[in-house]
Amino acid sequence: MFKKLLIAFTFVLAGALTGAADAKEPIYTGVFNDRAVGGYDTVEYFKSGKATKGKKAFQIEFMGADWRFVSQENLEAFKANPEKYMPQYGGYCAWAMARGATASGDPKLWKIVDGKLYLNYSEDVLADWEKDIPGFIMKADRMYPETVDLEK
Repeated sequence: MFKKLLIAFTFVLAGALTGAADAKEPIYTGVFNDRAVGGYDTVEYFKSGKATKGKKAFQIEFMGADWRFVSQENLEAFKANPEKYMPQYGGYCAWAMARGATASGDPKLWKIVDGKLYLNYSEDVLADWEKDIPGFIMKADRMYPETVDLEK
């Protein structure tokens, strides 16, 4: 219980300290690289139901991030319809976004809901998010445009 409260407090504090001038990038890429979803193939979540690392040989730049895929076929599917395969909230944690904060989305902690891919920060956060998925999605949908800079 204390761990969940600490995580929640951290996200709320981070959100409170982040003003509009400091809005985050629309796609989460991490600190040390420009890879969206940690280099995982977003198409593969929908095709095989597995989190699978993409390959540099099948990489494109889109919205300021590098997206990797396991095959040319998956890369082409993404190019044809990126909105279908991109994680919601740019790959930031769905639970944190519902609170108006940003946290990294872990590509191994994911769920597809109504044909959309969502990532979460940790197993504890994912478990909490799963208690009210529709409620968290509704809140995060409202918060995302206010939390990140969609003009970038």
